[in-house]
Amino acid sequence: MNRETEKQARTDAGAGPVVVDLRDRVPQLDDKALASLHANALRLKDTGSTRQRASAADLIPVIETELAARQAVKRAAVAARAPKAGAKKAKAQAARVAEA
Repeated sequence: MNRETEKQARTDAGAGPVVVDLRDRVPQLDDKALASLHANALRLKDTGSTRQRASAADLIPVIETELAARQAVKRAAVAARAPKAGAKKAKAQAARVAEA
């Protein structure tokens, strides 16, 4: 926001800069943005200002929980496809054996 916009926002009734809690936005992020946020939070936890360290420490468990949940969904999807792939492979092998 530039200064003119900020000034206008302050003069408007009920308007102004809004602080957004990232914990609420984590589930809406795509995988790439979530990975980037996680990397930044880990970096800030170690090298940031006192305020940044505290914010990162609060945010990291939320991010890691979301990452774990997404990983579990991906593993379940792979596991659901695995028997089908195995059955196709077995059927193709049986056909080759039958031809020989």
